[in-house]
Amino acid sequence: MQSTITILVALVCVAMAQVSVPPGYKERYPNHYPWAKNVRHARDVTWDRSVGNGKVFGTLGSNDQGLFGKGGYKETIFNDARGKLDAQAYGSRVLSPAGDSSHFGGKLDWANDNAKAALDISKQIHGKTTVDASAAGVWNLDKNTQFSAGGGLSHTGGAKPDVNVKAQIEHKF
Repeated sequence: MQSTITILVALVCVAMAQVSVPPGYKERYPNHYPWAKNVRHARDVTWDRSVGNGKVFGTLGSNDQGLFGKGGYKETIFNDARGKLDAQAYGSRVLSPAGDSSHFGGKLDWANDNAKAALDISKQIHGKTTVDASAAGVWNLDKNTQFSAGGGLSHTGGAKPDVNVKAQIEHKF
C-alpha cells in the first residue's frame, strides 16, 4: 500500500514539475520553452513587385538549417478564349553547414474551362534536371455522359521516367 501511495505522489510531482515554470525562465531561455510568447520573431524578408506585365518575387531568410534566398518572375502570357497561360522563372540558393545548393527552373501552367496542363523544368547546379508534366481534362459527351482523362510524367535525370495515365467514362442512368 505504501509503495502505491509513493508512486502516486511521485507521478503527481513529476506532472507538476513539467507544467510549472519558475518566474523569469521564459524570458531568460526562450529557445528552451517553445510555447513562450516572446520567441524570436521571423527574420525573413519577402517582396512582390509589379514589373512590366508580370511580378518579381523573392524571399531572403534563415532558419536552423542555414541561409536561403529564393526569387523569380511570373507573368500571365494570355487570358482569353484560348484559356489562361501563366509562366514563371525562378531560382534559389541555400547556404548551410550540410552543404550549399543552387536551383533554377521554369514553369508553364495552362487552363481553360475543360482542361488544364502544367510543365515544370528545374535544374540543380552540378546536379540533375527534373521534368514534371501533367495534364487533365473533363468533357461532357451528352447531358448524362462525361469523359475525363489525365496523365503525368516525372523524370529526374538518369532515372527512368514515371508515367501515369488515367481515363474514365461516367454515365448517369
